[in-house]
Amino acid sequence: MSTRGSCLGTNPWSRWPTLPWLRVLLGLGLILGLKTTSSTAFYLPGLSSVSFCEVNKETNYCKSSIQLYVNRLDSVQSVLPYEYNTFDFCHDFKKKSPPENLGQVLFGERITSSPYEFSFNKTETCVKVCRKSYDSAKEDQKKKLDFLKKGMQLNYQHHWIIDNMPVIWCHDINGGNKYCTTGFPIGCFVTSSGISSDACIMHPEFNKNNTYYLFNHVDIIITYNSENEVDWYASQLVSARLEPKSYKHVDENHLTCNGTPMEIPGDYTDKLNIIYTYSVKFEENKQIKWSSRWDYILQSMSHTSIQWFSILNSFVVVLFLTGMVAMIILRTLHKDIIRYNQVCFPEDIEDYGWKLVHGDVFRPPRHGMLLSILLGQGTQVLIMTFITLFLACLGFLSPANRGALMTCSVVLWVLMGASAGYVSARVYRSFRGLKWKTNFLLTALLCPGVVFVDIFIMNLILWIEGSSSAISFGTLIGILALWFGISVPLTFLGAYVGSFHKQFDYPVDTNLIPRPIPHQAFIRRPFFSAIIGGILPFGCIFIQLFFILNSIWSHQMYLMFGFLFLVFIILLITCSEATILLCYFHLCSEDYHWWWRAFFTSSFAAVYFFAYAVYYFFAKLKITGIASTILYFGYTMIMVMIFFLFTGTIGFFSCFTFISKIYSVVKVD
Repeated sequence: MSTRGSCLGTNPWSRWPTLPWLRVLLGLGLILGLKTTSSTAFYLPGLSSVSFCEVNKETNYCKSSIQLYVNRLDSVQSVLPYEYNTFDFCHDFKKKSPPENLGQVLFGERITSSPYEFSFNKTETCVKVCRKSYDSAKEDQKKKLDFLKKGMQLNYQHHWIIDNMPVIWCHDINGGNKYCTTGFPIGCFVTSSGISSDACIMHPEFNKNNTYYLFNHVDIIITYNSENEVDWYASQLVSARLEPKSYKHVDENHLTCNGTPMEIPGDYTDKLNIIYTYSVKFEENKQIKWSSRWDYILQSMSHTSIQWFSILNSFVVVLFLTGMVAMIILRTLHKDIIRYNQVCFPEDIEDYGWKLVHGDVFRPPRHGMLLSILLGQGTQVLIMTFITLFLACLGFLSPANRGALMTCSVVLWVLMGASAGYVSARVYRSFRGLKWKTNFLLTALLCPGVVFVDIFIMNLILWIEGSSSAISFGTLIGILALWFGISVPLTFLGAYVGSFHKQFDYPVDTNLIPRPIPHQAFIRRPFFSAIIGGILPFGCIFIQLFFILNSIWSHQMYLMFGFLFLVFIILLITCSEATILLCYFHLCSEDYHWWWRAFFTSSFAAVYFFAYAVYYFFAKLKITGIASTILYFGYTMIMVMIFFLFTGTIGFFSCFTFISKIYSVVKVD
């Protein structure tokens, strides 16, 4: 017997769905998080190892020459990265640079060849690479030297690559601990007042005021594993480390690589000669396998204890919200629904609270077209983020495959245009909108257009500053082609299907005359609820946000995607529960304007995101210059907008599902 419409039916609460999906998602996220942290080296299928052997054993299967590649140079004190060739280092323009994918181009990675080339298992000491001369009387040479000084003053970092592996620089920090990074400084600068950068502090001999110390020599140690299952004489490289040093080479024909450092006085006006050298040696290590050669990089950069603290902190918030929602569902709503449905004649009981507004709760909101557009774009971003993080924590977006993460995100965003059009059109149709073509155009152009204009303005600044992150005109045309050639047609297809699809089923009818809303206390007004609703999701992610911002602005490698995926799942749950909780309180106070409120309650976390980014800029970074500041906040606004869209979408659809369920299990006149 149907519960609805009968006063003697079974308990109507049995129709209310339990929440097994919470346990499923938490379990899935925990398994993936543990899998990724315990098995850190997982390579994309198709990436195969390269075998090396000595010169006299070289075959088609193995090669003896080891090529060193160089990436762009960046700094924690500037948002502007520069290509290696922008500085006056040793160059080799004859060798071809490896091709770049879309992600590398958008991120500004510029990997080029270098004159550093080694023979496998051949130790070399103090080998000359090139010689650079500077005469302050010649304007072009003076500019090159000044730019080199500026790089040392702003602490720009080299990033070198051997066999698709970053070359690591490890040094001691406070407490005797070793800290490893994927970059090493050009040099260091001691100011006129004796203040020196971190690179100078590690060298007590760098003690002259107003002096630049250039690292013109590197000691490179390459580790290999000779246990090759195919060929006994072939080996695979498993690690590469270096130590930058500074030497003033007096005799170019008799290099010794010792003695006084390479000093460049701040007010130097004479001729200057700089000789770049290197030493390389090979070490065998049979314990490190090629498949796990990234482990030593991950272990030196991971913060597992902090990550688990972040997960525990987020999990406590989820438990608190789950308890609150469960209390409402199992006690308050449970009693209300039983009370309503056990009365044979609805007029025998007086409505109150959330049931009192049943005739207005599904009244279309103001500016429904804009809300539907934001929901469509939020759905597109949400699906893109979920799939990208899922693939990343499974290892399919390995750091060995450079630029894969950004490429995957862009491709998924383009392909998910159909979902944006469908959701936007169907929601707009449910709001009784008639201008579905206008809705489609704004869905396809509004939010992506804002992002593109932001990127274009940032790109103009990068062009003016000569940064390697500047996107070429051809790449911009390619992005526009992806947008208008693929994303917009897919959005139109989704909008066409959604506009003719059946609108969302509302469990109750809407009255013709809107019901007046009683005066609301301050704590139940939309702005206050948004403040409360936004702080809970942000509290789940702010620790993870610190590591993400570090990877972007402090140029650290981010590899903990298992933790990130788990936090993402917790964020989804937190946004849903916080929005449902506050939405229920507002319905009980007879305020039925929940559409926009549900969106803004969870999306207000983006405001806290932006506030934290401002704090991070002033408290953690040492960025100087107007251009770098504009770039920082310009790119931050893009991240905040993306976060705003998908958190608001989560809150809206969670609240919509909740309201539809509670009004579907009660009898209405």
